[in-house]
Amino acid sequence: MADINGNGKLHIAMLPWQAFGHIIPFLELAKLMAAKGHKISFISTPRNIHRLPQIPSNLTPFINLIKIELPKVQNLPQNAESTKDLPFNKVKYLKIASDGLKKPITDFLKTSSPDWFICDFCTYWLGPIAAEHGVLTAYFSVFPAAVLCLAGPAEVLMYGDNEKPVGQRFMNRARWVPFETEVKPSLFQITRSLQDLTGDEENINDGYRLGATVQGCDAVIVRSSYDFEPEWLNLLKIIYRKPIIPSGLLPAEVADDHACWGGIREWLDKHEKGTVVYIGFGTETKPNQYELTQLALGLELCNLPFYWVLIDRRGSSDDEVIELPRGFEERTRGRGVVCREWAPQFKILSHDSVGGLLIHSDQGVIASYLVEKKMAYMVHRNELDGSFSPESLADSLSLVMVKEEGKMYRDKAKELMSMFGGKDTQDKCLEELLQFLQKSLK
Repeated sequence: MADINGNGKLHIAMLPWQAFGHIIPFLELAKLMAAKGHKISFISTPRNIHRLPQIPSNLTPFINLIKIELPKVQNLPQNAESTKDLPFNKVKYLKIASDGLKKPITDFLKTSSPDWFICDFCTYWLGPIAAEHGVLTAYFSVFPAAVLCLAGPAEVLMYGDNEKPVGQRFMNRARWVPFETEVKPSLFQITRSLQDLTGDEENINDGYRLGATVQGCDAVIVRSSYDFEPEWLNLLKIIYRKPIIPSGLLPAEVADDHACWGGIREWLDKHEKGTVVYIGFGTETKPNQYELTQLALGLELCNLPFYWVLIDRRGSSDDEVIELPRGFEERTRGRGVVCREWAPQFKILSHDSVGGLLIHSDQGVIASYLVEKKMAYMVHRNELDGSFSPESLADSLSLVMVKEEGKMYRDKAKELMSMFGGKDTQDKCLEELLQFLQKSLK
């Protein structure tokens, strides 16, 4: 346990959900806490641990990477240990396998006695087990507070809302949101998410997992800051009736030693400041053939230089082949690059020539919040099925990158640079988080 009367250093265990969009923010938070001298037990499966970015040598004495075997379950492909290893329709089997981590985590708690255990939404069973061993737990949400607020209180997440079915809850302002807001997902995004929200006979749904995790924890840490979404963080305290502590936005460190960076930088250096569009949907979001075709034709129409990191396969069991339109790369050669391998996204985005970021929106609430705050512009899509035209994509890119009426987005981006990448806000959030974790043990 932490030596509260001495140096007050903590032992913190961390178990992220097996998706790199969760694992990496957990690791960034672990590194920041380790830099303050706290001991971190970072737990994941062997393959995921192997795929982590290298931890700086000055932090390795403080971060213990612990490998636990993922149980084998029916229909989960061999060696699939994260969502990036799987097509979307098989992710539920990874969640079922994750439930089998209960025993190794219990064994860890018996032998390691951390002060705090920071968990994710998937391991809804962890809070009560940790409490039995005298260990405090915090749910770390990689999603901002607006997403959690609209999803609702723990009891609604777990047992539903008698007033509205799950799909309708997101279409209108929820009764527990007291202020006016246009933040909500589109209808087609709700439809796509319904299976995860409602589950099936094989798997416990995400709503129950999140609700039970919140109900069973001692505090909630949110990847956010009061500069970014003060009204939503304050509302979350009321909804959850738990301590809510923002972690900061956890901007990743930009390293110069990537093997591929030299060639990428050389290409970027050839373009004027603020003219390049970067397209990246993350390592785990694969467009379908329709989306890929529309994206490519829209990029061709917009006439802007672009760097596109394209993921066209999710794991070895993904047999859905998607292809760029015939001749696309030849027609855009010199103006655009299609990269089918990992690329240093944060390094690319920090280059002066990059003026716009085209990203996916599988999290409709986040996209809606950014649009409401004039931080982003949404490509017009059909409300029912999410379809969009190449012309709407090209027009949207031209608006935010070139046209005078899009200047407010460019100005807002400059204004927010300090918020998303600023060290002062991040340091303040980290200090307040660590103070909370330490004081809670007294």
